[in-house]
Amino acid sequence: MIFDSFSQKDTEEFAAELGKKAVTGDFFALIGSLGAGKTAFARGFARGMGIDAHITSPTFTIVNEYRGALLPLYHFDVYRIANADEMYDTGYEEYFYAGGVCLVEWADMIEEILPPNAIIVRIEQISENGRRITIRGTK
Repeated sequence: MIFDSFSQKDTEEFAAELGKKAVTGDFFALIGSLGAGKTAFARGFARGMGIDAHITSPTFTIVNEYRGALLPLYHFDVYRIANADEMYDTGYEEYFYAGGVCLVEWADMIEEILPPNAIIVRIEQISENGRRITIRGTK
């Protein structure tokens, strides 16, 4: 699936539609450069799951947990993780396989430990305000 977004609002609305369809065990691996729109995607996705909380990138805490209307959302930002081995110290497995929905920013940094069902969401800048969102996986 490919979606071209021309604003942060477009990105959030597209992600909200995906969030509405989230089910237990879904895993979204977000890949994109700094400022590509990963956190905007996460914000919209959370809203689609019925989460009203202020969504920020958990760069320093590694993971934020939100309670959705039906499912929890585990929002990771692994930008500060040097490699997959460092992820073991975070207790990531408790979240990845906890029965909620996981959304991981900078997922390419821990590619070797991503679950086999990971839905890859690549966000690329195509113009000053334009982004191309490419989704590869089961959704």
